[in-house]
Amino acid sequence: MNSFEKNTALSNESLSNARPDELAHYPIIHHQPIHWGEMDAFNHLNNVVFYRYAESARIGYLQALGMFDGSMVTVLAQSSCQYLRPVTYPDTLLLGVRCQRLGNTSIVIEYSYYSCAQKVIVATADAVIVRLDSDGKDKLPWTNEERERLVALEASVGHMPEL
Repeated sequence: MNSFEKNTALSNESLSNARPDELAHYPIIHHQPIHWGEMDAFNHLNNVVFYRYAESARIGYLQALGMFDGSMVTVLAQSSCQYLRPVTYPDTLLLGVRCQRLGNTSIVIEYSYYSCAQKVIVATADAVIVRLDSDGKDKLPWTNEERERLVALEASVGHMPEL
C-alpha cells in the first residue's frame, strides 16, 4: 500500500468511526477533505485555508442553532489560528466547533482541527462574532430562546460555555 492509499484509508476509517476523544466536547464536527490545490510551495496546507475551513464550520454551527432566518447579520470581529503541526495532502480534517463564551451581542467560537491521517489536533483557533440587526447597523442582543438553544446544544456533549 503506497502512502496515498494508506492516508486515504486512515481518513476513511476515521470518518466512519465515532468522533475522536479530542473532539468529544464539541457539538458540531465539520468534515473537511484537504484538496491538492490548497497546498503551498512548502508542500503543506496554506495558512489562509484554515480560515476558510473555520468559516464553513462556523456557518454549520450557526445553522445548527437556527440562526440564519434573516432576522440578523453576523460580522466577524476577530479571528486567530494557532498552527501546531503541518497538514499535507491527502488528509481529512475534522473541525470541532463550540461556543467558548456567549456575550450580550457577541459569541466567541473556538475550533480544534483534528487530522485523520495524523490522529492528533493540528491547529486551534477562535473567532469573535458580533450580532447585528437585519440592516447591519445596530448590535442585536441574543434572545432567551437563542441562549437556551445554544446551552442545550453545548450541554449535549457535556460542555458549558461562559455566559
